[in-house]
Amino acid sequence: MRIRVDWRSSCSLTGTVLKWIAVPLVAPLALAAFDGDPILPFLVAIVVTAVAGISLERLSDDRDLRQREGFLMVALTWLGVAAVGAIPFFIVGLTADGNSAFAGPVGGLVNALFESTSGLTTTGATVMSGWDFENQPRAILLWRQLIQWLGGLGILIVAIGLLSNLMVGGAQLMETETQSRNVTKLTPEIASTARLIWGLYVAITILAATTFYALHLVGLAPNMDLFNAVSHAFTSVATAGFSPEPESIGAFAPIVQWAVLPFMILGATNFVLLYYLTQGEFERPLESEELRFYLGLIVFFSVIVTVIIGLDPDVEKGFEATIRHGVFNVVSIVTTTGYASADFDLWTAGAKHVLFLCMFLGGMAGSTTCSIKTLRWLVILKGLYRNFFTAIHPSAVRPIRLGDSIVDEETVNDIFAYVMLAIVIFFLLTLFVVVDAARASTTVTEFEALGASASIFLNIGPAFGMAGPMDNYAGFPVTTRAVMVIMMWIGRIEIIPVLVLLLPAYWRS
Repeated sequence: MRIRVDWRSSCSLTGTVLKWIAVPLVAPLALAAFDGDPILPFLVAIVVTAVAGISLERLSDDRDLRQREGFLMVALTWLGVAAVGAIPFFIVGLTADGNSAFAGPVGGLVNALFESTSGLTTTGATVMSGWDFENQPRAILLWRQLIQWLGGLGILIVAIGLLSNLMVGGAQLMETETQSRNVTKLTPEIASTARLIWGLYVAITILAATTFYALHLVGLAPNMDLFNAVSHAFTSVATAGFSPEPESIGAFAPIVQWAVLPFMILGATNFVLLYYLTQGEFERPLESEELRFYLGLIVFFSVIVTVIIGLDPDVEKGFEATIRHGVFNVVSIVTTTGYASADFDLWTAGAKHVLFLCMFLGGMAGSTTCSIKTLRWLVILKGLYRNFFTAIHPSAVRPIRLGDSIVDEETVNDIFAYVMLAIVIFFLLTLFVVVDAARASTTVTEFEALGASASIFLNIGPAFGMAGPMDNYAGFPVTTRAVMVIMMWIGRIEIIPVLVLLLPAYWRS
């Protein structure tokens, strides 16, 4: 069989991205040295990452990236970074004793890959227990936060920025990542666009860290020290969800929870619209039909959950607290951040089912968010309305519009197909979780399986039951956790780049 995909070029470009991951590893290395904690996990990770990246980069001098090679590169890049990101977790687990960080349920290769993949894909699911959090070196906790920040937008932007001499290749990579046929260029060159978005991402992160730490300095958030401020800035803007605190955002004062809210919303907003805001073009976001739909969904579901928990006698009472918990946890789930201001697993079934529905929404296209995304749901709703309209008026020609633009029929069909495929994969994963739990004699209810599968595949983080916001995924069988690692990877790169690699025609024709 003759392979017609230039896999060497894909691997070479993957190596170019991979070798630069050694740079952010310096931050936890420096913190470990400052705290007097072992630096070996990070030294090994830096060496392995640099060597693997440089070795792959030398496989080819051909820097041309066509669509097929783009699919392969995206899949390999996310897989490769997740693998090297697991090295610090794995080594600490190997060297752990009874008083060390990853002793107990978090040690082992599968758990290390789970934690790293969950971080990079901004899922926010963890296998760490409260005991593990309390015994972590700060350097390991920082790496958890940092890898989520990189996964939020950084990996894509770094990849595109390194392709500055490949205008077409960079655009193809962005199309592969977002499954969008048209790349909005803020500047004539895709590399310049990448730098602008990267700069905006960094600026919002700095603003978040400054805001959180300022609350600490004025005495409103005693435990929001500099480390926590930076850590939560990384994962709120990345809509990621890891927290150094086992109680997530619930460990902080109510004012911190209100302060985190706008940054989760911003992180799940199209960064092109955010760029226009910085340029004073306020009419652009106001004209965005998707933005209005996204914010409308947040308001709609926040009202529903707030009313439900307000009527629940077992939930903390108080007007402000009820609104805060209702709004915060809806925003966290819709934006796929996965923070929790309270243990919503203790809420009434109605509130939990609404949050379960919110898992399938996601934020805007062109943001750090995961899940299905509001743009697709908006097109689907418009498509369904058109079908009803044409059923009444068979001769009518009614194209689907987003703002002033007509959505071509091929894109509409692609969106319907993608959502159907995502739902099918979600149900198959649920089936596997239930069957594997029964095989391993682990008690997993149907709703727990549904919530965990949706949360993992759609990259949300916390779910219900044993995967609840104040619990972790360590209770699932190791085989289930291994499959979840793959599902987080597939869900984050939106299915297609992985599935096409399984088709013989991709390699031959």
